[in-house]
Amino acid sequence: MPSIAPSYLYTIIALIAVSTLLSVAFLAYTTAFRVSSETKQLKNLMDYVAARGTELLTLATATNATAETFVQMPVTIGDRQYWLQLRNSSAEAWLEGGLGNAPTERTGLRVYLPKGTAAGGYYLAGYGAAYLRCSATSGAFQLNLTSSRSIG
Repeated sequence: MPSIAPSYLYTIIALIAVSTLLSVAFLAYTTAFRVSSETKQLKNLMDYVAARGTELLTLATATNATAETFVQMPVTIGDRQYWLQLRNSSAEAWLEGGLGNAPTERTGLRVYLPKGTAAGGYYLAGYGAAYLRCSATSGAFQLNLTSSRSIG
């Protein structure tokens, strides 16, 4: 009879190992699913803000006046903070965003704005509505993004 006890022990150890592997695999899958869903929500929000910015650029170009609007923003995406930032180079302008507390230098999420636009400013989640302002500056149009709390 002593040979039966070790086989039960080996079976219990094997069951613990298999259940641990299954638990870790399930946890990794749910984390990946959550991150991809948060990234998709951020991309949709960026598309919306860029569309509103393009509307302002079109309006300011047509009327040769300053145009501004407030965009209601969610406090968080999922349970994470996010940020949006308008940037430009000599050839193009874009809106970039990411999950986290502060803007980073490199991000994979970008939405490009019409050519010839100068852009600047940033928005951090949790600071009220986003404020977009488009104005003519020395023949070019400048699009700025700030939080509504930083307006004066």
